[in-house]
Amino acid sequence: MKKTTSEKDNLIKKIDKSIKALTAAHVESIGISFPVALCVWLELSIHICDMSPLKFFAVYGFFAASLGCLLAAITSLFKRKGKLVFVRTVSIIATLIFLVEYIAKEILQTYYPASILGTAAGNRLYQFIGAILKAIALHIPQIIFISLPLVFLFIYGKHVYVNSMENTGADAKTDGETSPSEGRRARRAGKKHVSTFVKYALLFAVFHICGLSSLTLPWEGDMVPADLYRMDINYNEQVQQLGLYTMLRLDVKHMFVPADYGSEFDPSLIAKTEDPAQPQETEDLPSPKFEDQTKEDPAPKQPAEPEPVKEPEPDPVDRSPNVMDLDLAGLAETTKNKDIKWLCDYYSNVTPTNKNEYTGMFKGYNVVFFTVEALDTWAVSEKYTPTLYRMMNEGFIFNNFYTALHFTSTSNGECQNLLGLYPKNGKPITMVRTGQLKTALPFTLAHQLNALGYHSLGYHNNWDLYERSSSHPNMGYDWNFCSRGLNFEKTSSGDLKWPQQDTFMIEDSIDDYLESDQPFNIYYLTVSGHTPYSWNWVASKYREDLADCEYSETTKAYIATVMEFDRAMEILINKLEEAGKLENTLIVAAPDHIPYTDVDTIEELMGKELGTSAAAQAINEQALDLEVYRNGLIVWSASMKEPVVVDKVCCQVDILPTVSNLLGLEYDSRLLSGTDILSDSEGMVVFSSRCWRTDKGLYNRFTQEFTPAEGVEMTPEETAEYVERTKALAGYRLDCTNRIVENNFYKYLFPEQ
Repeated sequence: MKKTTSEKDNLIKKIDKSIKALTAAHVESIGISFPVALCVWLELSIHICDMSPLKFFAVYGFFAASLGCLLAAITSLFKRKGKLVFVRTVSIIATLIFLVEYIAKEILQTYYPASILGTAAGNRLYQFIGAILKAIALHIPQIIFISLPLVFLFIYGKHVYVNSMENTGADAKTDGETSPSEGRRARRAGKKHVSTFVKYALLFAVFHICGLSSLTLPWEGDMVPADLYRMDINYNEQVQQLGLYTMLRLDVKHMFVPADYGSEFDPSLIAKTEDPAQPQETEDLPSPKFEDQTKEDPAPKQPAEPEPVKEPEPDPVDRSPNVMDLDLAGLAETTKNKDIKWLCDYYSNVTPTNKNEYTGMFKGYNVVFFTVEALDTWAVSEKYTPTLYRMMNEGFIFNNFYTALHFTSTSNGECQNLLGLYPKNGKPITMVRTGQLKTALPFTLAHQLNALGYHSLGYHNNWDLYERSSSHPNMGYDWNFCSRGLNFEKTSSGDLKWPQQDTFMIEDSIDDYLESDQPFNIYYLTVSGHTPYSWNWVASKYREDLADCEYSETTKAYIATVMEFDRAMEILINKLEEAGKLENTLIVAAPDHIPYTDVDTIEELMGKELGTSAAAQAINEQALDLEVYRNGLIVWSASMKEPVVVDKVCCQVDILPTVSNLLGLEYDSRLLSGTDILSDSEGMVVFSSRCWRTDKGLYNRFTQEFTPAEGVEMTPEETAEYVERTKALAGYRLDCTNRIVENNFYKYLFPEQ
């Protein structure tokens, strides 16, 4: 029997309705699972924009999907418009977190965990608003790329979460009078909510377990996902390998549950000499080019008459080890604190450095120490910076000095310069933490010299950033900064000018100590060299002087900041000379870090390709030539008759033990991560990535390859043993700092201090 037209129309309507319902149901399913796609997209997109390796997607992809499933489960509990509001809110928050972290990484070369946001907020970030706006403007394509799911949600969100669900009768009302069919639909909708919630909750657990399982895959390298998952350091690598979400989640966890500080100590990997007082033979190491002024040319032999046998003259130089009377091995046996035991075990196996012909060379001298903002001595020249040029060529000349970037750049540059320790590569910020805990720091120059009657003063021509008003007095300095002990240059509205002039800081502070009869130990932290490099009001003073310079405008503006520091040093030297104190003053100047925001400038100055600014800001050392960190150190006194050339590999952590030895101070060379550069010990610099360079060669942690230095020859067996031992030592030097600070280790050794 043929169907009537009316029946055909009804059938068509039913089919059309079924198709629409089916389509809407699929749309609803997409809406519920949108948080999963969002989380995975955010992790993937930020890795792409940051040019991070995608090979770890199996790890951060699973963890991101796990978070997405948790959010999807919660989404399923809401009704129509509630779903839309919840998903939009969560999407905005999640996207903003990823964008803020991405921009922070671009500006400050590190991702920021929640645990140090308070420090970041206290650092008057409005001073860097120019750098923030510039970073946003330069990364608009990346910002749009990361935000694509959010754009989709705001365009199609209403259709997905409201219209489609109205078409299917989803989330039907159950209150009031309902027909039997409406009641059945409501009950079905309720069951559907429960089943959807259970499904995504189970998927949340499954994906999280898969993420944990992926940590155990046979990843290659010295630091793999499983290592990073149990530690609270190396935030950048945590993001690269575990994902931003997991880094933030672990950070919150470690606020309550302490993380693993690092590697276990293996004494067999520390090559300790049997007699530390006797320097070992190191024929295959390049020797520092010191000139021995104590030896005369030997008299010519007389062939007719044999020379009389002479008794060997005793060496007048004290070459005993720089150590203190400490029973570290005994302390290790008695303590119940596992971290103090680790430190005692480690330091009792460290070979101390020996005193040498330069020990006490500047004993009793005044000291002026500079940490110079972003100084790269490739910008120093006789024409533009004559004072710095003179000091670098008339004092100690360090041909292989490195200023490697570490977490939080300036603050932890100070950590290396002032404490002789590598900073923790993560929160809490080492220098900030020493102030918070009032950590005993007996080996700082201030504490060592204060005990001898010196007056130690410190100055920074900026606000109280990184809680220096706590950390620097704890190091022994009377601390002065803008508006507290130090005047500052103001705008017409009374605000602090940016940047401040280093010349003004010297002129404003020098009378505090120059007119006193008391020996002084002065510390300056400069600011004129701060990024960005442009013709700001300080640099513009030198623009005409650089008119004939052939470098780019950015590089010339950077050189202008070095010229400002050069003029500040000139003022200091002239004032010291006028007061009759120049000959009896030791001046030390070390960078806090390289100008990492402008690697192009460093390349232009060095004439060598080194990498990108993005890689340097991210401390992505896999994409950098580590020679980008080669820099200069000034250790100079007008009393020096001729320069001393040093070819040994050295770095910032070596400054404190070197200066302590030059001043003839009593310290224990085992208890610092740096070593006296002028001693007979092997030189070493450890980079943030745990790559390292020694006098024997360079180790690339990413490729696990060792490249011997020129003239160094070792068998494959010797190379393997050397790399394994030195790799362990590099790790110990990095991992000891947090144990020292958190357990107040030096106070344990010296309870009377």
